[in-house]
Amino acid sequence: MKIYITGISGFLSINLVRYLLAHGYTDISGIDLVDFDYPERDQITFLKGDIRDQEALKKSMAGADIVIHTAAALPLYSPEDIYTTDIVGTRNVLEEAVAVGAKRFVHISSTAVYGVPDHHPLYETDPVSGVGPYGEAKVQAEEVCREYRSQGLTVSTIRPKSFIGPERLGVFAIFYEWASEGRGFPMIGNGKNRYQFLDVEDLCSAILACMTLETEKVNDTFNVGAAEFTTMKEDYQVVLDEAGFGKKIVTFPAKPVIAVLKVLEFLKLSPLYPWIYETAAKDSFVSIEKAQKVLGYTPKYSNQDAMLRNYRWYIANKDKFRGGTGVSHRLPWKQKALKLVKIFF
Repeated sequence: MKIYITGISGFLSINLVRYLLAHGYTDISGIDLVDFDYPERDQITFLKGDIRDQEALKKSMAGADIVIHTAAALPLYSPEDIYTTDIVGTRNVLEEAVAVGAKRFVHISSTAVYGVPDHHPLYETDPVSGVGPYGEAKVQAEEVCREYRSQGLTVSTIRPKSFIGPERLGVFAIFYEWASEGRGFPMIGNGKNRYQFLDVEDLCSAILACMTLETEKVNDTFNVGAAEFTTMKEDYQVVLDEAGFGKKIVTFPAKPVIAVLKVLEFLKLSPLYPWIYETAAKDSFVSIEKAQKVLGYTPKYSNQDAMLRNYRWYIANKDKFRGGTGVSHRLPWKQKALKLVKIFF
């Protein structure tokens, strides 16, 4: 079985490559704009390229049996890059998957497609309404997937909650840096809301199920998240406890903080994009009942387990990425105005 992964150099995909290799899958290839610079480099076939380039896809996807589409321009990218990568790029990958005769397509979407909902838990049948360019693009990318499903391609769409684990940096690197330096950390709102996360290994298990179970089961859309989670304040506090400095999560009223962040966003000084800070004080969790019933999905890690696993990886590897920042999950995000706030914690 030849497995092809878009965005293969990303945080999810390196964990997926390792997971698949551990489960006996050895014919793995993929494409990414960023070089695949992990120790597993000699165990895969890699092309440095862009999913917006049809020729690059043709060159690298030939012979693929299963295509796993993880590539995406994340919210901090420009609206143009988000549109051309997440919508046009998704169509390109689907078109080429059909051309090479791939049997299955696994699309990694996002629970961002639910927008800012008015109820929880969220089910796969709930209306979708993306917020901002990224959320809107994810909604449209799913529409493209449904178009190809209707034409006979087996397409599994997975909507994961925010996933963390080894190799994850991004916005979490800001929190982990503060914790490792013996600082407390500010939280938007009272921290009593329930915000579901997901360990990347559990996401990999759901992807493997979509690769291997019967077609009639997996040709569908599935929410994936942790089964066990408490409140935002409790789940984040375990990292500060692990750091061992006796620091605490410090909560702030949501409305004034969001107002300040909107101003900072306008000035390009906010480290967070609107969907994060506008939902950080609200409940955010999905039903995973469908994945549990249909895919046999059984998550190993709670929110707190996943947070600690990610933090311990950060501590063991922080010297390797010191000073580097970016807009993907592979690099720490710039702290911007938070650098000034740091002195008070």
